[in-house]
Amino acid sequence: MGRIDTGGVVKGGLLAGLIINILEMILNGVILAKPWQDAMQALGVTQGGGTIALYVVAAFVIGLLSVWLYAAVRPRLGPGPGTAVEVGIAVWALAFLWPGLGFLALGVFPAGLMVVGLAWELVEVPLATVVGAWIYKEVGSGAAAAAP
Repeated sequence: MGRIDTGGVVKGGLLAGLIINILEMILNGVILAKPWQDAMQALGVTQGGGTIALYVVAAFVIGLLSVWLYAAVRPRLGPGPGTAVEVGIAVWALAFLWPGLGFLALGVFPAGLMVVGLAWELVEVPLATVVGAWIYKEVGSGAAAAAP
């Protein structure tokens, strides 16, 4: 069993985070822009650049954690997209579903808005994890092991 390639986790994680950020901008900044604006206005909340910056950083953290978790479970579950999808679903459940259920239970945001977002992210996070995992290579396996 090889070591986790930290550089590979960072590269793959940043790529996964970039994908999450792009897809979140499409979802929340284009598709759901008006419903989000209405929901925030109803709460009396104004989002500024600091809020958006926090979301951008959080998406990169989710990408990094997704690829790191993939690297950690890869020796046990096997390399490949199937494992990456499983990891992506687990990360989605912890990062999006769990807090989303709390918002739904409290009635903080409209249910339709939350359901659309959760469904989108259920595709987004596993997809980003698969892409990030694609560039990850474990130290001590394949070409990396043969390299001097």
